[in-house]
Amino acid sequence: MPSTWPAYLELLERGELGRRVQETAKFLVDCTVCPRQCHADRRQASPQSYCHAGPAALVSSAFSHHGEEDCLRGWNGSGTIFFSQCNLRCMFCQNSDISWKDRGRPVTAEQLANLMLQLQEQGCHNINLVTPSHVVPQILEALVVAAERGLRLPLVYNTGGYDRMETLHLLDGIVDIYMPDFKFWNPETARELANASNYPDVARAAIKEMHRQAGDLVLDEHGLARRGLLVRHLVMPGGLDETRQILRFLVQEVSTNTLVNVMPQYRPCGLASCYPAIARPLTPNEFHEAVTIARQEGLRRLARE
Repeated sequence: MPSTWPAYLELLERGELGRRVQETAKFLVDCTVCPRQCHADRRQASPQSYCHAGPAALVSSAFSHHGEEDCLRGWNGSGTIFFSQCNLRCMFCQNSDISWKDRGRPVTAEQLANLMLQLQEQGCHNINLVTPSHVVPQILEALVVAAERGLRLPLVYNTGGYDRMETLHLLDGIVDIYMPDFKFWNPETARELANASNYPDVARAAIKEMHRQAGDLVLDEHGLARRGLLVRHLVMPGGLDETRQILRFLVQEVSTNTLVNVMPQYRPCGLASCYPAIARPLTPNEFHEAVTIARQEGLRRLARE
């Protein structure tokens, strides 16, 4: 555990956090912040970027979330900030009204900092940044403002797992808790369902880097997450072979102590009805088999919601 906690406070004290803001701001001139590598000029209001994001982050909602994992929600909730305009856009997304559309209000760094501080005042246990991959520059700019004004909550980087390595390097020492999804193992599945055939390679590299930075998830005496990696995996209909490969990777190439949430709540949302293989809910038997696979592959820690 860092001597100063949350992690970003140490970088703030020595001026490094401000330097990281300047580094990530350069991404927006010729955008390479995520693996899409659009090279869009996001300083304009309507850039030709894959995510449609411009100079300001769009926030769909910010509230105390009591539906996250036990170690995040605690008793006062996780301080969740939902960003619109996801860079991944899965065909089955349960939040497609947010992720597929420019739905939300644009916020300045000051306004985003105020949201963080308001969630802290409400007693939330962390700041949970949902779909942050495309707005890292805006988040870091707001973080400096919030930390200077007294933000002391750990940051949760709640991502779809489609994160560029260079961007993650700039988050080293800033993010306390990484919470990526690992959605697909096969490139063809990723291409068909997220238009991202390189997703499996990107996610594997990103999760390894997240673990290198933060390690296995550490809980405090109250069972609250303080620092580390928590991986989510949504079990898909007919997707148990990919589930096994993903869980095997986490055990063999990340850590047997990786905390994993094997998630049963898949239902056909978004454009899922257009894809016969996933145009049905997950069955209870499929979920139970996924949990059995997790145990067979040697996972020691499964999260509870």
